[in-house]
Amino acid sequence: MLLWINGPFGGGKTQTAYEIQRRLPGSVVCDPEHAGFGLRRTLPPELRGDFQDLSSWRQGVVEVLDLALTKHDGVVIAPMTVTDSGYFEETVGRLRELRHDVRHFTLLAERETVLKRLRERGFGHLLQYVAGKNAGKNAGTNAGKDIGKGAGLRRESWAVQQLDHCLERLREPEFAEHLWTDHSTVPKTADRIAVLAGLRLRPNNEGPLRTRLRQARVGIRHIRFD
Repeated sequence: MLLWINGPFGGGKTQTAYEIQRRLPGSVVCDPEHAGFGLRRTLPPELRGDFQDLSSWRQGVVEVLDLALTKHDGVVIAPMTVTDSGYFEETVGRLRELRHDVRHFTLLAERETVLKRLRERGFGHLLQYVAGKNAGKNAGTNAGKDIGKGAGLRRESWAVQQLDHCLERLREPEFAEHLWTDHSTVPKTADRIAVLAGLRLRPNNEGPLRTRLRQARVGIRHIRFD
């Protein structure tokens, strides 16, 4: 089975994917973004656009996920934003044509919720997140200002620019199943996906501090500088 977790940039896809992987024995996260950034880095800087526009990315994602689903004895989880109908059919649709059991979920949230999450992906907010809401207040505030001023990571600035388009497109019926996450934690969202997919996750027995530390590590590992 493939769990394709869609949603706007900063919507919690990666955190949810790794939460499911942590609590579902035998599962593995296969992130299509890695292939995209690899292709992007092979191009001169002036030609580095949206890697999803490269047919090699779309074809490669299908080939790699097809191999993983065929050879790996366990659930495969792919956290990836796709808003273009044609690209969706060339990836998710093609994998279904290959007779794989693909369960697609779109994580949605209100615009302000996603902006808050994007701000928290900055270094200052990650430190504040680990320490707790009342610690590192100045660092977190500065990190939030960086995105607003365009002085933060280019990845986050680009995500903000794409936000309205993503939220509008991903509300369309073709991108169901829709899960609203404004008032849901990552573990609870993972639980909802598991129930809908007919999977059973291990109980979530982590304490709040350990959860913050683990999610901060996931966030840091997935910060992009190009």
